[in-house]
Amino acid sequence: MSFSARFSQLNIDDLSMKLYASTAADVERALQHPSGNLNSLLALLSPAAQPYIEQMAQAAAQLTRQRFGANLGLYLPLYLSNLCANECDYCGFSMSNKIKRKTLNDAEILAEVEIIKSRGFDSILLVSGEHETKVGIEYFAHVLPLIKQHFSYVAMEVQPLKADEYQRLVALGLDAVMVYQETYRAQTYAKHHTRGKKQDFTHRLDTPDRVAKAGVDKIGLGVLLGLDDWRLDALLMGYHLDYLERHYWRTRYSISLPRLRPCTGGIEPKVLLTDTGLVQMICAFRLFNQQLDISLSTRETPELRDNLLPLGVTQLSAGSSTQPGGYQQPDSQLDQFEISDERSVDDVIVAMKTRGFNPVFKDWEKAWGVNNVNG
Repeated sequence: MSFSARFSQLNIDDLSMKLYASTAADVERALQHPSGNLNSLLALLSPAAQPYIEQMAQAAAQLTRQRFGANLGLYLPLYLSNLCANECDYCGFSMSNKIKRKTLNDAEILAEVEIIKSRGFDSILLVSGEHETKVGIEYFAHVLPLIKQHFSYVAMEVQPLKADEYQRLVALGLDAVMVYQETYRAQTYAKHHTRGKKQDFTHRLDTPDRVAKAGVDKIGLGVLLGLDDWRLDALLMGYHLDYLERHYWRTRYSISLPRLRPCTGGIEPKVLLTDTGLVQMICAFRLFNQQLDISLSTRETPELRDNLLPLGVTQLSAGSSTQPGGYQQPDSQLDQFEISDERSVDDVIVAMKTRGFNPVFKDWEKAWGVNNVNG
C-alpha cells in the first residue's frame, strides 16, 4: 500500500463539492472536534469558515503555545546547485531559463557553512535543482558528511530518490526530507511540469512513503499555493498527512505553505491566496494536528510573517538566500525565486522577542535515531 493507491480511491470532485457546500453549522461542528478529523479539516478550509477565522486563530494560538511553548525554530536554506533537468514554469531553476548555472564544490560549501554558522544556525536545509546525473546521490553522499559535522540537524529538499538511497543518506546523518507535491491536481500538475522526471505525478506522490521506510526523522509536505484551488490542494495535503501518520507513526511531520513568488520565466497564480486565506489555512491545520510543525519562509512580507507567528507557525527561515553561493557572493541571476522578507537574522530575532517568542536554532525533538525504520 502506498499513498498513490489511497489517493486513487478519493473522489476529488466530490470533495470539492463538499468543500464549497459547507455551511456555518458544519464549521461549528468542526470547531468542536477538529483534531485528526478530515471532515473537520474540510469545513475549516471552506469559504463557510471565513466568518470564524478570529475564533480559529484564538484556538490555534492556544494549542500552539500548549504544545510548543513560546519557542520558534529557526533554520536557513543552503542552496547547493541550480542545475535542473526539469521544465517547471513556476520555478527560476527550470532548465529552459537562461540563468547562470552553478554547483558548489567543497570549498564553496564550507565558505557558505562558515557564514551560516556565524549567524547562529544549527539547523540547515540543503536545496538543489533536480539533476540526478550531475547533482544526484553520489554528490549528496559526498557533501552530506562534510556539512553534517557542522550542524545538529540537516534536512534536504532535492529530487525524489530511491528508498535505498534515502537509507544511505540517513546513515550519513540525514535527519529530514522535504518533498513538495506542488499540487495534488493531476491535470494541473501535468500543465506545469512539461519535461523531465518531475512529470511523473505518481512517483512524486509516493516519495514520502520511501522516505518514511528509510527511517528519516521528519518528512515535510507542501503545495505551491496558487497553481490550483488552494482550498482543495490543502485538503488533499491533509489526506496525505493523515495517511502518513497512520502508516509511519514514528516519523514526525511538517508542512510548508509557500505562495507563488516572481521568478525567471514565472507564471501568475491561477487562484489568488489572500493573506486572510493564508491565516485560515494555518489555523485549520493547527486545529487539525496539534503536533505538526508549520514552516513559514521568507516568501512572505516581514509584517505578515510577524503577525502570523502566534497563530500556529513553529519553524521559519531568516536571512535566506535562494541561490548557490548566495551567502558569500550574492548574485540575483542565480535565484530560484524572489524573497519578500529581506531582514537580517538579528532583525527577525528582535521582532520575535518583541512578540514574546524564543528563537531556537537547534531542533531538540529528535527522538528516534538512525535505526528508526517505520513499518
